[in-house]
Amino acid sequence: MRQQGLQALQRKRFTPRTSDGRASNPCANLLFKAAPPTAPNQVWAGDITYIETARGWLYLAVVIDLCSRRIIGWSVAPTMQSSLVIDALGQAVQTRKSTSVTIFHSDRGSQYSSGAFREMIGKAGLQQSMSRLGNPYDNAWTESFMGTLKAEMSREGLFTDLADARIKLFSYIDGFYNQRRLHSSIGYVSPKQFEEKFSETK
Repeated sequence: MRQQGLQALQRKRFTPRTSDGRASNPCANLLFKAAPPTAPNQVWAGDITYIETARGWLYLAVVIDLCSRRIIGWSVAPTMQSSLVIDALGQAVQTRKSTSVTIFHSDRGSQYSSGAFREMIGKAGLQQSMSRLGNPYDNAWTESFMGTLKAEMSREGLFTDLADARIKLFSYIDGFYNQRRLHSSIGYVSPKQFEEKFSETK
């Protein structure tokens, strides 16, 4: 092929964008240069990723507690509207109950700066924080979780559809990741075990 001046055509794999960085009136990054959280419920972080199924793309939003690395809220849907992140945050608020001094951090996606989402932030008593423009490392914790989830769930093959994805995501997040998966950043215990040990020291 080289001798004949030929080149193979390679199919480009399409992956949907999950953040456009178009936050209207973005918030400051409250975590920049801040000390890491020392207890659960001090800092939460959220993000969106795409999930491939046999019937098209889905979108997964999660909320993670940055102290324990526990996923405290998540939502999956066929569209990437503000309701996706609102549902994930609503689950987190319902799970944790008390959120009086909690920071919620995300990227600058338009879903996180929507009026409906900011209204929910206010009602929950949260302080909103956003990454700096074009800096994915400002939300590295959720990026790391998304990568782990995709790598470990890929062993099961492609999801069939939305219903199949919800069942398998529930099994992975609530049945395995939070309960049994060990994390080096919290002393090689699971998020659930870490929070239990933290409670014992109070």
